Amino acid sequence: MPIQIAIVEDDQGLRESLTALIRREPRLRCVGEYATAEAALAAIPVKGSDVVLVDINLPGMSGIELVAKLKAKMPKLQLMMITMYEDCDQIFASLQAGATGYLLKRSQPAEIVQAIEQMHVGGSPMSPEIARKVVSFFHKNSSRASGVDQLTKRETEILSQLAKGYMYKEIADNMGIGMETVRTHLQNIYGKLHVHSRTDAVVKFLNK
Repeated sequence: MPIQIAIVEDDQGLRESLTALIRREPRLRCVGEYATAEAALAAIPVKGSDVVLVDINLPGMSGIELVAKLKAKMPKLQLMMITMYEDCDQIFASLQAGATGYLLKRSQPAEIVQAIEQMHVGGSPMSPEIARKVVSFFHKNSSRASGVDQLTKRETEILSQLAKGYMYKEIADNMGIGMETVRTHLQNIYGKLHVHSRTDAVVKFLNK
């Protein structure tokens, strides 16, 4: 049976290129292509898939949030980020959310196909640059306890307000920033603290 693949990418050109690449491979089959995380979240649990390629920077719900939601609904689903971001915060937020692979968009077509096949049999493929960052991170941070000391001043302020029970809109209003900015900061906070939820983040913050 061909490996069933879904693509979540808002750039139409890239989405079509990935779809064409998959369709050229007899051992792969594209079962869905989506421009938004919301559309993917509605369809993938119904249609099914073996592997999902997910962009991080999507309109509306982010790719990282989509990964977390899909993983909660479909624990055996294999999710691979395919993105231009090499930022450590984005990498670890993705992995913490449930991604098991992380490729850069500039990867060669053959590398993408190989990564899909590796993931399907239990591997965790990563672009070499990403793998190096992961190794470097653990070498530098093996003794770090909570990750709270990595937060910026703004991230600490937001987490402090979360701990006081404020909702996201209230935090945005209190700080004079937009809701999307709050969500972006929260993604970074979750990644730095290696947590998946508001509750876990607050617990780490209060016990620092």
